[in-house]
Amino acid sequence: MDPMAIIPQFGGVFMTVVAFIVALSIIVAIHEYGHYIVGRWCGIKAEVFSLGFGPVIWSRVDKHGTRWQFAALPFGGYVKFMGDANAASGTASDDYDTMNAEQKRHTMLGAPLWARAATVAAGPVFNFVLSIVVFSAVMMAQGKVAEPLAVGELTDLPVEGITLQPGDELVRIEGQAVPTRENEGSDEFEDFIDALPKEALLDYEVRRDGELITVQGPYPMPPHVVQLSPQSAAYDIDMKQGDVITAVEDQPIVAFSQLKDIVESSEGRVLQLDVWRDGEMLEFALAPRRVDEPQEEGGFKTEWRIGIAGGLAFEPATERLGPVAAFGNGVSQVGRVIAGSVSGLYHMVTGAISSCNMSGPLGIAEVSGAMASQGISNYIWFIAVLSTAVGLLNLFPIPVLDGGHLVFYAYEAVAGRPPSDKVLRVIMTVGLVFVLSVMAFALGNDIFCP
Repeated sequence: MDPMAIIPQFGGVFMTVVAFIVALSIIVAIHEYGHYIVGRWCGIKAEVFSLGFGPVIWSRVDKHGTRWQFAALPFGGYVKFMGDANAASGTASDDYDTMNAEQKRHTMLGAPLWARAATVAAGPVFNFVLSIVVFSAVMMAQGKVAEPLAVGELTDLPVEGITLQPGDELVRIEGQAVPTRENEGSDEFEDFIDALPKEALLDYEVRRDGELITVQGPYPMPPHVVQLSPQSAAYDIDMKQGDVITAVEDQPIVAFSQLKDIVESSEGRVLQLDVWRDGEMLEFALAPRRVDEPQEEGGFKTEWRIGIAGGLAFEPATERLGPVAAFGNGVSQVGRVIAGSVSGLYHMVTGAISSCNMSGPLGIAEVSGAMASQGISNYIWFIAVLSTAVGLLNLFPIPVLDGGHLVFYAYEAVAGRPPSDKVLRVIMTVGLVFVLSVMAFALGNDIFCP
């Protein structure tokens, strides 16, 4: 065996591990900082703020008496408040009973109910805030598509005779008026694209330098790879962003819809693809996989997919998106991630979709590496999506999670007293067993699901 042959594979594994650790560390740091800072605002003192578990690599004590540290195992973190026996804040330390009333007020167990609830809820809330900030920032950086629709940058395609240029404003294609960009994804825009002749070159009527002229341009939605889905057929055979599929089973194609129709009707049989990449023709063979896709109206639909997303034959010209509009879009995006996650879990529990849709640490790590390899923007967006998922997960009413603690506090608010220590121990044990079982199940999915 040639030792040099394993270097690319090792590099891919290294990127996957690093991307996963960086993403997880950012999300955990924000989550735990939410607990820490809101607890401090509420008068609860933190003794330790740790990123990672196990042997401490580096630490320092700040002016508030909190020890900030990095530990050797970078797969989580915790905040240990004063008076806690451990980071779970479930039981008191040995010296708790010796504290006076003022000292107990600065502990998690001795703080008012509102302060404890706010401190616990702050972790997931800060995850959502991180996601909103990231989504908003990315949207502001990318801008919104300008109206009227104009060419920003042409995509590199294996089509000769293109005279369409950056800056051209699209008026008509093959005599049909171009719908406004805001309708992309709607039936109007899809109908417009589908009605165009499936030809490599089309007549574009454009406005250039204030004049209407006719130029030659590519089919607006060619079968080129804009994004790859991790753990997909196309990703696994090492297709790349920018690849253009020119033929399937020796059948030439010029439209993404042609590729989509062939894949959906394949019934999973192996397909032979001719792919153009940077002026070179390549051949690939892949078998489409069944994928459960969320629908806008709710629920899921199972389709055959190869795991690529297409787009327009050019990057549209953009204009600045204001902070208020970006923030609103960021909040909406968090809402969509939450709704999709809840819907996915519900449909897995009811058996409507495969439980293989639940990924464990290995699957998440693989997606982290895949997103990092597709550009910093995709990776940052993935961190925001994962942060939303972590925040949502922690709000589930399961003992040992933040949501479980909030349920205990709700009981205390109604009953006027917290659950007994014996009941808490039993419930926390059951919750821990449940969480560990789900983690083991998800890890099994990573290993055994096709």
